Amino acid sequence: MTTPAYLDPRSGRTWPLDTPRWCGDGGEPLLLTDLPGIGREEIDRTQRSIWRYAAALPFRPAAPITMGEGCTPLLEREIPGGTALLKCEWFMPTASFKDRGASVMLSLLRDQGVAHVLEDSSGNGGAAISAYAAAGGMRAKILVPASTSPAKTVQSRAAGAEIELVPGSRQDCADAALAQARDIFYASHNWHPFFLHGTKTLAYELWEDLGFRAPDNVIIPCGAGSNVLGCWIGFSELLRARQIDRLPRLFAVQPENCAPIARAALGAPPAEPRPTMAEGTAIAQPIRLPEVLVALRESGGGAAMVAESAIGDATLDLARRGLYVEPTCAQAAAAFAQLRAAGRIGAGETTVLLLTGTGLKATPRIAELCGVAL
Repeated sequence: MTTPAYLDPRSGRTWPLDTPRWCGDGGEPLLLTDLPGIGREEIDRTQRSIWRYAAALPFRPAAPITMGEGCTPLLEREIPGGTALLKCEWFMPTASFKDRGASVMLSLLRDQGVAHVLEDSSGNGGAAISAYAAAGGMRAKILVPASTSPAKTVQSRAAGAEIELVPGSRQDCADAALAQARDIFYASHNWHPFFLHGTKTLAYELWEDLGFRAPDNVIIPCGAGSNVLGCWIGFSELLRARQIDRLPRLFAVQPENCAPIARAALGAPPAEPRPTMAEGTAIAQPIRLPEVLVALRESGGGAAMVAESAIGDATLDLARRGLYVEPTCAQAAAAFAQLRAAGRIGAGETTVLLLTGTGLKATPRIAELCGVAL
């Protein structure tokens, strides 16, 4: 096995892991060089969390920051479009899938001596970084747009994170984070490759959930693409380790109102972003667009765009089946019906839908769908 390193996938340049960094020398987004993957005998069955797959990480931290994240339910349900397996990722300490990435990223960075981290996020990413920094005795500063509802930052404030309100748009907030990254280590869920090696544990978990085999399809709500890339990395490692004989087809789903990745994958012309109820995937300029497209293509999958009406219908349909999730991830169910109707997914195939966050984080929006005034 070669020594793991940071990798610029566009140039092939590498940097050693022993010096913490979040981007290339020219500001390029990084991945890690390929890791060999693990077999079932290397799963640490004494751990009921993502850390049962610690042997698959680039290095083991001396003391992981963990709160039992992972090992989420996988439920078989009949929904519009047919039978699907629903991966309930909101069963996490901060109630979203981002706990996988936060746990691994901050554990590895703390092991490398990083004690103060910066993040820009008004939602699940900020909540996860704040909570895991608190659990690990680290300081966290979260930048959020000044227009953000105060309710969306309460979870981060309660964890003790410093919150800075940035005037302007979400892009202005990201630009401010880049400027402050000169002084505070930028542990961004969108930028740091260690985060992707947290989200890749989802692939290992699905493999174990399904009796050590890969599903046929995984439908993934997609903003910046961390879950798409995490699944691609994880399943590619399992293929490399000869634990599976093929990659599952990965499908990225985005709202029609903001779908830069889906439009590029489908060959549709770009469009100006518009507001969407699927707020968690409303990323107008995803930094790893080329890499996400490679993942979709290499897996044999693709993308889907869903209308606001379909997202709203799917949110209420899942709720009336007992699954209260935010519209951001309900769009996976809307895309499943769409892909089945188009014949892109077969009736007899094993299809996993990722449900990434709880509806409790979208109460005002779901109240609107229910016709209730708050």
